[in-house]
Amino acid sequence: MDQNRLGEETSPYLLQHKDNPVRWRAWNAETLAAAKAADKPILLSIGYAACHWCHVMAHESFENPAIAAQMNDNFVAIKVDREERPDLDAIYQNALALMGEHGGWPLTMFLTPDGEPFWGGTYFPPEPRWGRPGFPQVLAALGNAYRGDRDTVLKNVAALRQGLARLGQPERGDGASPEVTPALFDRIAERLLREVDPLNGGIGTAPKFPQCGIFELLWRAWKRTRLDPYREAVLRTLTTISQGGIYDHLGGGYARYATDAHWLVPHFEKMLYDNAELVSLLTLVWEETRDPLYAQRVAETVGWLEREMVNEEGAFASSLDADSEHEEGKFYVWSEAEIDALLGDEAILFKRFYDVDAGGNWEDKTILNRLAHPALADAETEAALTRGRDLLLAARAPRVRPGLDDKILADWNGLMIAALAAAGLSFERPDWVRLAARAFAFIGDKMTAPDGRLRHSWCAGAARHPASVDDYANLCRGALALHEATSEAAYLAQARQWVAVLDRHHWDAAEGGYFFAADDTEDLIARVKTANDAAVPAGNGTMVGVLTRLALLTGEDAYRRRADEIIAVFAGEVARNFFPLATLINNTELAMKPLQIVLVGDRADTGAAALRRAVYQVSLPNRVVLAIAPGEVLPEGHPAHGKSLVGGRPAAYVCDGPVCSLPLTEAQALVDNLAALR
Repeated sequence: MDQNRLGEETSPYLLQHKDNPVRWRAWNAETLAAAKAADKPILLSIGYAACHWCHVMAHESFENPAIAAQMNDNFVAIKVDREERPDLDAIYQNALALMGEHGGWPLTMFLTPDGEPFWGGTYFPPEPRWGRPGFPQVLAALGNAYRGDRDTVLKNVAALRQGLARLGQPERGDGASPEVTPALFDRIAERLLREVDPLNGGIGTAPKFPQCGIFELLWRAWKRTRLDPYREAVLRTLTTISQGGIYDHLGGGYARYATDAHWLVPHFEKMLYDNAELVSLLTLVWEETRDPLYAQRVAETVGWLEREMVNEEGAFASSLDADSEHEEGKFYVWSEAEIDALLGDEAILFKRFYDVDAGGNWEDKTILNRLAHPALADAETEAALTRGRDLLLAARAPRVRPGLDDKILADWNGLMIAALAAAGLSFERPDWVRLAARAFAFIGDKMTAPDGRLRHSWCAGAARHPASVDDYANLCRGALALHEATSEAAYLAQARQWVAVLDRHHWDAAEGGYFFAADDTEDLIARVKTANDAAVPAGNGTMVGVLTRLALLTGEDAYRRRADEIIAVFAGEVARNFFPLATLINNTELAMKPLQIVLVGDRADTGAAALRRAVYQVSLPNRVVLAIAPGEVLPEGHPAHGKSLVGGRPAAYVCDGPVCSLPLTEAQALVDNLAALR
């Protein structure tokens, strides 16, 4: 353990630390064995490449020779990329929560040589500051405790071990719990609505995250109840996010969160998963509102994705850093003088709409935003503003760019594949569907082992790390979205194969539900089983929707029974603490009340194409589309069994529960039928 070994890794985040004087090692069996042999505690640091505070702690502490020496003398230092190993991150974030601390990154945990936690935190400054101890003091105290007060350390270990064991035992529903029904969903939506900022949108005050799952839940409540406050909460949030500083008005794409209540100041990192979820939600809401702002933001975000985030083989990179030249946001902000020089006579108009003045709106610089002018202006004004944005984008291009984390993550790619396939249908952009299909093909070719099991991460030509339930769930969702967009049977078959892998290696045969990690993952101290959404939607929640759709598409009731089992496993959690369970709740509503739209006709037929377009002219969160060829018969028991062409013409059948509509052969009649539904 006499050198830093991160130069042997492929993760861009780990490689950022390869020249630290800290003797960092990767998490693997060899490192854990070395810690045991030396009887040294482990200092585990978890972060990711785009993380601003990870960079700060690295510059302040990990590049400091004196602090590095203290780490090297007393600990085995392990650095983990949380995006490569979300299974490890989940365990130790939960351990920190059990200590009563807020999680986040960088995560700093102190472990026994067996990998069991006994203390931790997140960012620590190099000297005492803001009421937090300095990192050298933390290192000294924890090193002394391990050497001289082992009994106290082991008591902490035992308490945390017990708490972590409970993570695999969610609270099931019982006779005392409210039944999981649409009535419960209405009560949950009403409660969540109280948390929405009525002026600025979003949940709470600051910092503010987009929280797409919660706003989909509120949109579903609007569709069920037609109560305007739900609709207004969603529209205000999406409009403010899309006109705020959290959106990159020049290059497209959304930053991870805002540090203020007004969505002005972003934490400038751009993550693939946030943008996937926002494209999905904007598309769903646009189907009802036809708001041109939402259409513009979807198109611009996909444009950013194509321009900056797609590798040569079609897969989607993970993130863009918050920093450039060691300064957060430097790539994105402007001075008034720069804008005057670039735009000339049109600068006055641009500055009025984009909040530009001599003093700036953030640290003497300007973050472009339209919070004071959220409504789109007349065509002539918008054309002038577009010219200004194009000039600024060209002028920004030579700046030192934020770092790109180019590793490919299966779960995040699955989210974007599903978003692109759905948006491609709604906006009639087959090129977006092709973009999704190309990324999907990369996963199949490069990130799938010969036994059919996925790998979580691909970087520098190598696929690594076991796939999680999130990987399989999000890619199954993407496969089913591509199947809906293309009618290609291979996508449906692939989803079925991945569900079989999940059932074999992740299903809890004793208690039900999917474990996050597979049963043969060797280096974990606990197996987490949760439906709580984190940075990405929870796999168990997503799988309720996947399994429901598979049951409808295949006629195989075993999929539906498995979905019901997941709902039952987490029913008590829904009644107890619904805030992190939006994905589970949304997909449970789908399971309870799917709206099946059966299209009968040759895909190339113009009448069939018109009916297909009509399906996506109404916002229907519980929509499941089944396209069958003339002469094809759905399984017995399906409400549309035996339905066919009408007088040789393509037809649509809308099936709400066991009852289907009369055949609809005109696109407008189908739109009217769907618009009347709740």
